[in-house]
Amino acid sequence: MPRSRVVGVLVSAVLVGSVLPASVARAAEVPRVPEAVGRGGAVASIDPDASQIGVDVLRRGGNAVDAAVAVAAALGVTDPFSAGIGGGGFFVYYDARTHRVSTLDGRETAPASADEALFLENGKAIPFADAVTSGLSVGVPGTPRTWQRALSTWGTWSFDQVLRPAEDLARRGFVVDPTFRRQVDNNAARFADFTSTRDLYLPAPAVGSTFRNPDLADTYRELRRGGVSALYRGTLGRELVDTVRTPPVVPGTARVVRPGDLTTADLAAYDVVRREPTRTRWQGYDVYGVPAPSSGGTTVGEALNILEAGVPDGDEASGPFLHRYLEASRLAYADRNRWVGDPAFVDVPTKELVSQRFADSRACLISPTRALPGAVAPGDPRAPRPCADSGVAAQTPYEGRDTTHLTVADKWGNVVAYTLTLEQEGGSGIVVPGRGYLLNNELTDFSFTPATPGVPDPNLPAAGKRPRSSISPTIVLRDGSPVLALGSPGGASIITSVLQVLLNRLDRGLSLVDSVGAPRASQRNGATTQAEESFLATPEAKWLEGLGHRFTSTAEIGAVTAVEPAGGGRWRAVAEPTRRSGGAARVVRP
Repeated sequence: MPRSRVVGVLVSAVLVGSVLPASVARAAEVPRVPEAVGRGGAVASIDPDASQIGVDVLRRGGNAVDAAVAVAAALGVTDPFSAGIGGGGFFVYYDARTHRVSTLDGRETAPASADEALFLENGKAIPFADAVTSGLSVGVPGTPRTWQRALSTWGTWSFDQVLRPAEDLARRGFVVDPTFRRQVDNNAARFADFTSTRDLYLPAPAVGSTFRNPDLADTYRELRRGGVSALYRGTLGRELVDTVRTPPVVPGTARVVRPGDLTTADLAAYDVVRREPTRTRWQGYDVYGVPAPSSGGTTVGEALNILEAGVPDGDEASGPFLHRYLEASRLAYADRNRWVGDPAFVDVPTKELVSQRFADSRACLISPTRALPGAVAPGDPRAPRPCADSGVAAQTPYEGRDTTHLTVADKWGNVVAYTLTLEQEGGSGIVVPGRGYLLNNELTDFSFTPATPGVPDPNLPAAGKRPRSSISPTIVLRDGSPVLALGSPGGASIITSVLQVLLNRLDRGLSLVDSVGAPRASQRNGATTQAEESFLATPEAKWLEGLGHRFTSTAEIGAVTAVEPAGGGRWRAVAEPTRRSGGAARVVRP
C-alpha cells in the first residue's frame, strides 16, 4: 500500500470515530486571528499553523527571509492546492540596512520543446479544462530554487533548518478546515482520475479531522539533506519528469490526459532571476512591485498614476472614488494585456507603463458621469497621446484564482512580501507518486492563441518562456522606510485586490484590518465588473450602476495578508477576517 494511501486510512479512521494509536498524537487546532500587534516581528498568512511556524523562526533569531521560506514550506503542507514545491512565485524583499527593495522571479518555465502551438491540436486550441488537467500544462517549478536563492542571498538560516518545521508539520498532521475540505470536494472528480492524487486526498477528509502527508515529509527531508539539486538534478527531479511524461492515470478513466514533454535537461537549466522592482511614485509614497513576466507591478503602478492624474483625493465621496478606481483598473488592464510578457522574449515597456506621462494620457478617458463602454483599447506607452488608443480592445483572459500570499517583518525592520502558486486550484491535479505534492498547471497562463487576431500577443508560448502572471507582492516605502507590505491570491483579480487595499489604507485612511476586510470589486477590462455580494449590497453599487457599470456576483475576491509598522518598534500583522475561512496574523511578542 502506498504511504500516501496510509494517510487516507488514518484520515478515514478519524472520520468514522476510530481512536488513533497513542503514538500518533492528534493535531491541535491553532486559532485564526485577523490582526495582531506587537514586537519582535510579525507574520501574516492564510493558515494559522504556517503563521505560527514563521513566528517561531523569528523568536529563535531568524530574519524575515528565514521566516518567509519556513512559512511557504508550511503552506505547501496545509494549503497544498494553492502552493508547494511543484509551483512557482515572486518574492519581494526590503533590506532595512540598505533601504533597498529587491525581487526574485521564481516563475515556472516552458520546456525546451514548447512553441506557439503548445496548446493547439489540428490548428485549434484545445479546451481549457483539458489543458489544465494534463502533463502538458506543467512548467518547470521555481519554488524550491526561490527558497534556496532567497536564503543564500539574504537569509541567516540554512535550507536544512528552515524546512524542518514544515517536515514535522506534514508528519504529525494538521486540523482540516472548511476551505481544505471544499477544495478537495471541488476537485474530487479529477483527483479521482490519478492514482497518486486519489490515494492522498480521497475520500475527502472531514472538517476537524487530522490530515497527515508522510510522503511530503520525506520529500522535504530529501530536500533538506540534498538541497535543491535533489529536485533540479537528482532523484526527485527524475520522478517529477516521469510523472509529467507519463501521468499516473487510473486505468479505465474516461478523461483524456495529455502528457507533457518536460525533461531532466529542462529542470537542470532552470534558474531564478533577480530583477529590479517596478517603482511608482504616488502621493509621496514609493510603491515597489514585481516586474515582467508578472504584470502586477506595472498594472498596479499604472492604475495608481491614473488615479493621481484624476486630481480628487481620498476625501471625495465613496461612489465617485469607486468609479474612478474601476475605470483606472479597466484602462491599466487593457495596457497590461497588450504589452506585458516575458522580457527575455518580448520588449516590455516597463518604465513607460508606470510613467505619469502615460497615465495622464489614459486618465482623460475617464468621465465623472458615465462608465466606459466595456473593454477599451490599449494605449501606446512609448508614444502617449491624450485620450488616444493603439490597437484593438482585448478582455483579460482567465487565470486560476487559488494562489497564496504571505507577508513577514522582523525585529530589524526587514520585510518580505511573497506570493506563490500552482495556478489552478489543485494545479494540474497530478500528485507526484510517493512524493505528496501537486504539480502546477502554470503553462495555461500563456495565451493559447493571440488574444486579438492580427495583433501581436506578448504572452504566446515559447521554449523556456515564463507565462505572464498577475501576482502582485507589493512593498510601500516613505522616505526609505516601510509603510505597508501586502499581496493576495486571486488570479487576474490579484492586481485589483492589492490596488483596492492600497487605496483603502493610504488614500481613504481606513485601518489596515478594515482595508483588508472591505467588500471588493474587480474590473479587468471587461463588459462587466466582478463584485462580491457584500459589495453589491452597498448603496455605492446602485449608484455605480446608474453610471453604466454592470456587475457579476462572486462569493469572494482575493485573500490579502499585510504588515505595517505600528509605532514604537511594533508591527501590525493583518489577514482576512472571513475570506477563505479567515487568515492568521501573528507577532512574536503581543
